[in-house]
Amino acid sequence: MWLAVGVLACTLLGSMGASAQSQRETERKLQQLRDELKTISADRRELEGKRGTAAQQLRQADEKVAKTARALSETEAAMRAQEQHLSSLQQERAQLQRGLQSQRTQLAALLRAADQVGRNAPLKVLLSQDTVGDATRMLADHRYVQNARAQRIHALTTQLDALATVEQDIATRRQALDAARAQQKAQAATLQKDRSQQAATVAQLDDRYKQRAEREKAIGQDAKALEQLLANLRAAAAKAEAERRAAARRAAAEAAAQAKRSKTERSDRPGKTPPKVIANAPAPKVGGLSWPVAGNLLARFNATLPDGHTSKGVLIGAPKGTTVTAVADGTVVFSDWMTGYGMILIVDHGNGYMSLYAHNDTLLRDAGASIKRGDAVAKVGSSGGQGVPALYFELRRNGQPVDPSSWLQRR
Repeated sequence: MWLAVGVLACTLLGSMGASAQSQRETERKLQQLRDELKTISADRRELEGKRGTAAQQLRQADEKVAKTARALSETEAAMRAQEQHLSSLQQERAQLQRGLQSQRTQLAALLRAADQVGRNAPLKVLLSQDTVGDATRMLADHRYVQNARAQRIHALTTQLDALATVEQDIATRRQALDAARAQQKAQAATLQKDRSQQAATVAQLDDRYKQRAEREKAIGQDAKALEQLLANLRAAAAKAEAERRAAARRAAAEAAAQAKRSKTERSDRPGKTPPKVIANAPAPKVGGLSWPVAGNLLARFNATLPDGHTSKGVLIGAPKGTTVTAVADGTVVFSDWMTGYGMILIVDHGNGYMSLYAHNDTLLRDAGASIKRGDAVAKVGSSGGQGVPALYFELRRNGQPVDPSSWLQRR
């Protein structure tokens, strides 16, 4: 539309026979077209506002649920790791207890043997032997028994200390585990609250569309809004084109009249060539358009999209932030956010052809910008409530959607 307006201005202002009145008329037409575009935008925003509040609340609830669910998952993973470590410590404690029981049994046997010998055992052993060699061997055996008893007592003490350390470690980890469980319960309560808020929001929307017909109407509302926007844009563009052609004819007539008068006054002075009406851009050719983005084809023409709409184009999956390019030369006639489509950009290619690029994260061109095939116009995203990063692309001819697959180059 703005391309047509620009051509109108250039044609009128560049005509040598144009008068000051024609210039003022041109400015008036330009301002009128700008006002019409503002009116179209205001009407669209008013329509979207009726559903915008509920959609925003639903989005906030979704974000809270996602955040809490992730925290809960991390807590559960930490609890599983602590349970595994606790099980390992319990096995170690059981092993120490078995060893402790064995040490106690052996120590008891040594103590009984020592009691049988008595306190003066070394002297008794020495006096009871017939020879010095026998006495020496008996004293050595007695010292061995005493040393063994001391070692057993030391080993028992060491194991008792180790068992106390393990039990303290188990108590500490149990305390941490209990704290983690308490945190889990708190997170679960928060999650339940967020889910209740989400359910309330969804119920609020469902109350407005209880009947099947109303639900179908709600699903089609976004598509109808887009259809109306395209119709308004086509009407504005057609009006601008009609004004341009009429102005060109007037300029040509004035130039011809001026040339005739000049020829009468000076027959040797050649007449001026009347300005030519600028033709529309050539129509796109089947199979001649470039793909707007490289990626996987998630939904074809007439397939069901994730939001329940019937696809009037193609859904192309691509990483977030991937550059989206124009499929052909044209003029940007719309660049803004729209319910159901997110950040959407519409390009008028002339001859009744338009291309739509929806669910972007970023729009790189504004309305009125002239673009060439392959120019960057947006960045892939998931705006408008789409679940995964992807570009929704449509091609329209005289307002009617056509299957883009046959118009795009083979890949």
